[in-house]
Amino acid sequence: MAGNLRIEDYALIGDCVTAALVGNNGSIDWLCLPRFDSGACFAALLGRPEHGRWRIAPAGPEARVRRHYRGGSLILETEFDTSEGSVELIDFMPMPRIDGPRSLVRLVRGKRGRVAMRLEFVLRFDYGSIVPWVERLNPAGGDTGQGGIVAVGGPDMAVLRTRVPLVSENMRTRGEFAVGEGETIPFVLSYGPSHLPPPAPLDGERALRDTAAFWDEWSGRCMPAGQWSEEVGRSLAVLKGLTFAPTGGIVAAPTTSLPERLGGVRNWDYRFCWLRDATFTLLALMHAGYYDEAKAWRDWLFRAAAGSPDQLQVVYGLAGERRLDEWELSSLPGYEGSRPVRIGNAAADQLQLDIYGEVIDALHLSYQHDLPQTKRGVAISRALVDHLATTWRRPDESIWEGRGSPRHFTYSKVMAWVAFDRAIRIFEELGVRGPLANWRRVADEIHRDICKKAFDPGLNSFVQAYGSKSLDASLLLLPLVGFLPPTDPRLLGTVAAIERDLMCDGFVLRYRTEEGKDGLPPGEGAFLACSFWLADNLALQGRLGEARALFERLLAVRNDVGLFAEQYDPRSRRFTGNFPQAFSHVALVNTAFNLSRAEGPGEERAGRRKPAGIDAPSEAER
Repeated sequence: MAGNLRIEDYALIGDCVTAALVGNNGSIDWLCLPRFDSGACFAALLGRPEHGRWRIAPAGPEARVRRHYRGGSLILETEFDTSEGSVELIDFMPMPRIDGPRSLVRLVRGKRGRVAMRLEFVLRFDYGSIVPWVERLNPAGGDTGQGGIVAVGGPDMAVLRTRVPLVSENMRTRGEFAVGEGETIPFVLSYGPSHLPPPAPLDGERALRDTAAFWDEWSGRCMPAGQWSEEVGRSLAVLKGLTFAPTGGIVAAPTTSLPERLGGVRNWDYRFCWLRDATFTLLALMHAGYYDEAKAWRDWLFRAAAGSPDQLQVVYGLAGERRLDEWELSSLPGYEGSRPVRIGNAAADQLQLDIYGEVIDALHLSYQHDLPQTKRGVAISRALVDHLATTWRRPDESIWEGRGSPRHFTYSKVMAWVAFDRAIRIFEELGVRGPLANWRRVADEIHRDICKKAFDPGLNSFVQAYGSKSLDASLLLLPLVGFLPPTDPRLLGTVAAIERDLMCDGFVLRYRTEEGKDGLPPGEGAFLACSFWLADNLALQGRLGEARALFERLLAVRNDVGLFAEQYDPRSRRFTGNFPQAFSHVALVNTAFNLSRAEGPGEERAGRRKPAGIDAPSEAER
């Protein structure tokens, strides 16, 4: 299966329109063209090499591998040391070219000696299901001096240009070559619609210089985060790479169906944009000084949320598309046999009341940080809370999008309270007239309802849902959104209960899946974002040493190029879930800045503000 690579053996390259995963064996095993959510033309990640991959590696059996990103970029440099010498493989997607043909460049550079190399190119459109028609590249089409192939299948066309002689047989393309010290051999893959002429040739070396200059300028704007500035910079580069630049939307991950449990069925398509990520993503971007990206994300949020409030969805397409019909792809066997492989996401049809609070909290945060105000934002806030006033009592599926029965989830009720609390603040701070007295009444009613029905005195903890005895890591967000002060005895008890019952070898589980309440078979890894939330809570309680220790433990499980998946299985010491995961990297950024602020005054001197809601008592507690 995809060379038996682990999830953590991959690295990300991308151009803010789509992305590819490159293995530490030199194989690109996942690439969707022309967008994140398009069909994959390399799908070996979820199957076998015949489902599509592009490998360039030394021909010999043994090679020592080292890899890293160039500076703060997504330019991946992989060095292979062999008995013959050393060679470097440079992988990147040219930037910025958001409205042009998609391209992927691979440069093979000789570092020492002379190394025999081998190329295997297996391109399959539509998730490995379509074997394209392959022809030699026509030099008359402006490619004099270039060799290569053109692959066409239905509406899709891909052109591979190289001076290395290529041989096609058994529906695969192969090439053998050698590279000496100081020599560079470029390979350029370009995509375009099949009814148009092939994309124009691209100079790989020039594209590298331009892309490096783009990333140098971009990463150079990142605000320092104390001793964790490098880790924060890497996570922000991942967020940039997961941004769909034409609209400003940020995908949760560039992959689908990487399993939350190896061999299991908890396999979901994450190539879409979730509203639940709104506030924390804005906070991470603005902490680091990326206000243009924050504004683009905020404006995407405005457009997605526009419309009838009762039609608000938890997840949207890259441009705000609402139809994300979920279906199962039978032609792929799944990562390490984890089936089904799912395309689309049925969570788009779920009722999740928490998203109303997340949207309005994001709007409030954007105003606090001086992003331009808009009439639409104020109007959307009012429409959403007016609708929520009639619906907050309903059961829902909540943040984790289980496939069980709707319940009165505590987190959803808390975020309903957040919606009213932040709407009141927006209207007061902007001097806009509105039914604030009524909103305060509803907010206080929700707050009392939660404290009465969601807190279990016997457990000395808030619980996952009204009437439940189960814990849930989403409860760690209660102090972070200001529902109660972090040192409130009820929250101290909740954090203690989570530390006692939801910890697995030092990491935090979302909830106990073996209780069988989410409609799915049990078993998954620890959810990395939840572990960062625990570190935030420890810091807010003044337990800075423990917070730092947990944070360092989390940093230690990143892969060799600084990337996180959605989850981590501490027993097998493997990543699980889609990769790389925006939510995990957002949490890293926010926790790093929170700890830096807690341990010293540097951030305040830099002019940053305290995040909205942190440590803020509710109206009912004042």
